[in-house]
Amino acid sequence: MQATQNKELSNVRLLIYFIVSLMFNCLGNALTVALNLGSALWTAAAVNISDVTPVSLSMMLFIFGVLIIITNVILLNKIDVKRIIGNFIFMVPFSTLVGAFSPLLINVGITSLPLFLRVVLDCMGVVFISVAISIYQRINWMLHPADDLMQIVRFKFFKGNSSLAQLVVFMPPIIAIIVSYALTHQIYAINIGTVFALLFQGGLVGVFDKIVFPDLKHRNLE
Repeated sequence: MQATQNKELSNVRLLIYFIVSLMFNCLGNALTVALNLGSALWTAAAVNISDVTPVSLSMMLFIFGVLIIITNVILLNKIDVKRIIGNFIFMVPFSTLVGAFSPLLINVGITSLPLFLRVVLDCMGVVFISVAISIYQRINWMLHPADDLMQIVRFKFFKGNSSLAQLVVFMPPIIAIIVSYALTHQIYAINIGTVFALLFQGGLVGVFDKIVFPDLKHRNLE
């Protein structure tokens, strides 16, 4: 009876952690979207590729998600239906909340702040995203496909090194942006926030693994 109760308490705490991580992720992404000082690399790649194709940004983001899920299946060498369903489920509240938070932040006037403060807030958005990734990767219930890919690469190839794994996972969107630029000689959605994410997001995830909910360890890595 006591063991069951402890397990239930543990699941409740994991649920709270997961909700906290989702809110951090949505707020961080909403900040970067509202401030328009550089999107995350996968989003920036989708923006640039959609510019050279007839495919809308929303559909391109969905296509990217599907392609990443296929990549994850190849890397794991198995079709994990539960994992794939979790990837799709995660994207629904994520996209909904980001869409809700962004106009709210614009309405409170953050886009009218001095440039220095906007840059600081944009970098804080990346920090919030890193906190979120750290938490929900450790819980490992359901992940955004790109974060799932980062987790797979991190522990399959780099012995848990989040910085190296994040850099490797960022290579495909960087290549997509380069190809788009070669075709159009224009580049979109790249700014200080994108550079900050490229340089620091992976390392920040590793740091937050140790200092945010330090009792929460990586689960279900097999």
